[in-house]
Amino acid sequence: MTRPEYPAAPRSDTVDVLAGRPVADPFRPLEDADSAATRAWSAAQEELFRAAAGDLPARDRIRDRIAGLLATGTVGTPVWRGDRCFFRRRLPGQEHAVLLTAGPDGAERVLLDPVALDPDGTTTLDDWRPSLEGDLLAYRISRGGTEESELHVIDVATGARVDGPVTRTRESPLAWLPGGRAMYIQRNLPPGQVPADEAQYHRRVYLHRLGTDPDTDDVEVFGAGQDKTSFFRVSVSRDGRHLVVSASEGTAPRNDLWLADLAASAPEAPVLRPVQVGLDARTGAYPARDGRLYIFTDLDAPRGRLCVADPDAADLGPGTWTTLIAEDPAAVLEDYAILDGPELGDAPVLLAAWTRHAAGELTRHDLRTGALLGPVPPGGTGPDGTGPAAGPGSIGSLVERDGGGCEAWFGWSDYRTPSSVRRYDARTGEVTTWATAPGSVDVPDVHVRQEEYTSKDGTTVRMFVISPTPEPDMPRPTVLYGYGGFAIPMTPGYSAGVLTWVEAGGVYAIAGLRGGSEEGEDWHRAGMREHKQRVFDDFHAAAEHLVAEGWAAPGGLGISGGSNGGLLVGAALTQRPELYAAVVCSAPLLDMVRYENFGLGRLWTDEYGTVEVPEELDWLLGYSPYHHVAEGVEYPAVLFTVFDGDTRVDPLHARKMCAALQAAGAGSRPVLLRAESDVGHADRSVTRSVELSADTLAFLARWTGLTPAP
Repeated sequence: MTRPEYPAAPRSDTVDVLAGRPVADPFRPLEDADSAATRAWSAAQEELFRAAAGDLPARDRIRDRIAGLLATGTVGTPVWRGDRCFFRRRLPGQEHAVLLTAGPDGAERVLLDPVALDPDGTTTLDDWRPSLEGDLLAYRISRGGTEESELHVIDVATGARVDGPVTRTRESPLAWLPGGRAMYIQRNLPPGQVPADEAQYHRRVYLHRLGTDPDTDDVEVFGAGQDKTSFFRVSVSRDGRHLVVSASEGTAPRNDLWLADLAASAPEAPVLRPVQVGLDARTGAYPARDGRLYIFTDLDAPRGRLCVADPDAADLGPGTWTTLIAEDPAAVLEDYAILDGPELGDAPVLLAAWTRHAAGELTRHDLRTGALLGPVPPGGTGPDGTGPAAGPGSIGSLVERDGGGCEAWFGWSDYRTPSSVRRYDARTGEVTTWATAPGSVDVPDVHVRQEEYTSKDGTTVRMFVISPTPEPDMPRPTVLYGYGGFAIPMTPGYSAGVLTWVEAGGVYAIAGLRGGSEEGEDWHRAGMREHKQRVFDDFHAAAEHLVAEGWAAPGGLGISGGSNGGLLVGAALTQRPELYAAVVCSAPLLDMVRYENFGLGRLWTDEYGTVEVPEELDWLLGYSPYHHVAEGVEYPAVLFTVFDGDTRVDPLHARKMCAALQAAGAGSRPVLLRAESDVGHADRSVTRSVELSADTLAFLARWTGLTPAP
């Protein structure tokens, strides 16, 4: 594969003047996906990519091995309603996970199969929630990757449709009231009530009664007067008495929070009392059956703490909170479960989940005082043969039975272990396996270690290195992956792509860059807004560390990232093109001057900044990958992957960047664009996932020198 002859891209002489600065945008015509010129250019790019992909010698072997390793299937953590549980599982050969329910006798029944709804596999199950009694199920689905959900309700016993569809429910909570005849939901205002370019915004919280017309009968209970980018989170306590409402602007790392007593005010007009308003912190609240309000917050505790308060107090503000579990100086508090069933007598337990440098841990505490009782090994302690965890892993959400009980369930995965569900019994302190991934596969024997390295400004950053050997034995073709944004941590987990790469003789590294939450909210804020360049510096330092330590050879290092991680690798290839041999850039943000105008861009100004403020424009122009493509530079081999159903990040970013690199670059390495229809930013079928991974890993293998054995 050598540098091909690229199709001519439509161009213009567009120059915007922003804060008195001229900003050229030569490939502005490619923003219009429906223009004849863009369609012709995109078709030519697709033909170019297909021809190049056909020349990748390892692609079929990589595809087959990824498919084989995904034959483990998956299993999800159960949600309990009395003695009935609800959970998702994907069997080997299934394209999507199926939602099942099981009664006290353990007999399972399928409730919802996305492929039964859509044999093409392009419909995804976005969210689901059984009613408080467990007799009804609310769920949201979307089609073609758009994530534009519609809400449905079915009868659990018969599968009969009870309600729906309710449209415009993207990211809607499903907060049931007792009796199962009503719930609180979030909907976008109808398009006719908002500006045409703001249909993705302007949400409200409604009380929706089943069987009524949502467009005429739903009662708006919250949201008027909030910022147009606000998202709302709504929950109802298990006894139905309390309503919790949270509001946050876009993806800002802060929210306002209110509590209403539904026994003292009507569900249609809840009297909301402030718990936290106008503070720069993330806070959630849960009214428990022991009469206390549990408050999970990073206020004055960037690594998180758990507090309690009296939900009936006149003042619910931070001054009335009592800390139950204090902030840990080296671990991040992630979740908790309240176990106070009668089986435990006068010794109720609080189970807490943490990440320590991105690796999951569990501790148990006295529920009344928060006193630490000891660690809980998440890998297992029980007589079923569950042994210690196979290296650092991740703990999924902690789930207890309705009313507390004495058991908690959580997901567990590490780099060598497919998804499983563990069960903790507070009576014995044992952790046993409740369910494993249903398929059996031969998982490669890989080695996992976490290494520290020093970034440009002296900050210590950590990185997981997955390799065929416990120590560097020789420089190997290496892939470096990162994200570095929105407080999303890079935690360990089973990945068929990673295992395929390492089994073939390569090294795969995953860096916990600033901008994530591997070390808490301070770590996030150290890599956002005016500090975004630190994220790229952390990434470059990770690459240099891999070469210096002998993991990777100069010229044998590929990088990969998607979404905000696509911005990361886009900045990396323009800032340090000599450091990287190949780049896979998926669903990326790349034009940081115009990102706010497309997709969900206006939700992200708190993370990146806005061009409307001159100082923030300077930040964005300082690293915007599209604006730093230079003539005559020998860039790495680059593969952009985009999805036409993506409503978060518009594919125009990759189109414009691809055209700029093709026009400007020197050398023989190609710049390619892979576009995919009927999928979006998030969930997709297994077959689609395998094909995408095969293309991207085969591309990286070609340009880093990895040759998988037959």
